[in-house]
Amino acid sequence: MSVVLVAAAEWAGYPLLRVLGAIGLGALLAAVAVTARGMRVAVSRVVYPDRVERGRPALAKLRVRNLAARPQPGFAAWDHAGGSTRTVQVRALAEGAEATYQYELPTGTRGRMAVGPLTLLRADPFGLARNRHPAGETVTLWVYPRKYAARARAGGFPRHHHDGATTDDSLRGSLDLRDVREYQPGDEVRHLHWKATARTGRMMVRDYADPEQPRFTLLLDTRADALPPSVFEEAVDLAASLLAASATAGHHSRLVTSGGGDLSTSGGPLAVRQLLDELCRVRQDSGAGQALVPGVLSAVRHQGGCLTVVTSGAGGLGTLAGLRARYSSFFVLDLGSGGVPPVIPGARVLTADSAANAVRRWNEVV
Repeated sequence: MSVVLVAAAEWAGYPLLRVLGAIGLGALLAAVAVTARGMRVAVSRVVYPDRVERGRPALAKLRVRNLAARPQPGFAAWDHAGGSTRTVQVRALAEGAEATYQYELPTGTRGRMAVGPLTLLRADPFGLARNRHPAGETVTLWVYPRKYAARARAGGFPRHHHDGATTDDSLRGSLDLRDVREYQPGDEVRHLHWKATARTGRMMVRDYADPEQPRFTLLLDTRADALPPSVFEEAVDLAASLLAASATAGHHSRLVTSGGGDLSTSGGPLAVRQLLDELCRVRQDSGAGQALVPGVLSAVRHQGGCLTVVTSGAGGLGTLAGLRARYSSFFVLDLGSGGVPPVIPGARVLTADSAANAVRRWNEVV
């Protein structure tokens, strides 16, 4: 615009336009001179906690230190978090001075959210010129599903014996024979199976397992045509609540999805983190006509423990009837279908309109 004013003044001979154009050009050159100077600052950003439940606060701490031998004018810092941008106005810093700023990150959507990159912006007071500098690293914020206080359901292995049928109700001791296999270095010599060794000509040992070891398997329906997106988020919250309760209690916990996802854990705090990480990444499957029960679950004949299916009564539940004989207890949690609960032979069906109500009903019967 200043160039246009100067050109018009020269063409029309108006001194006022020439003066206005010169003032504008001078202001522009001054803005460029102010913003062109580099920013000698050290910037670091820390996100804490790096894993947070959906809806809970997560903060970013921005630390800025002046590295120049002169005062550093103020500038703005832009931090990208998901689809939004957080702006921090950094005040002027004296020589060697340091300042810390905190700002909240959005946690309303479940998933892995990239925080960064961080951009430093210096602009003149009139907004005529800007100078951008990238700074900092991109970090990941894990937004977990929302968890509700749930009770852990216990269930063990079905009893089986390779030495023949047994008539007593419980074994002496805490171990049950699971398999007879070939000896491997490090196996207990006292577990040698002499009859199998004489029959096969190779050293065979008994493989024992705890028959009362609790096991919990959850099948999450990820079919896009079975659950609307809003109801699916409730289903993920429900799955997180039940699996976290089971793993926290030390039970073997397994997450299976209709799309074929399969994660088995041994229980404990690390298992809780692994399960929630997986639920943070899980998405609905886009394929049409997908089966509710994946091959990784239907292929197992004797699993034992408790099987819980989180789904909707929209359809495809008939395939669940064949799973009852493989588990000591069987639950179906029906979310959002409404109406009459579906009838599944051998299964305890609980209906609810939200994850919170489903957990409340679960705690009543477990």
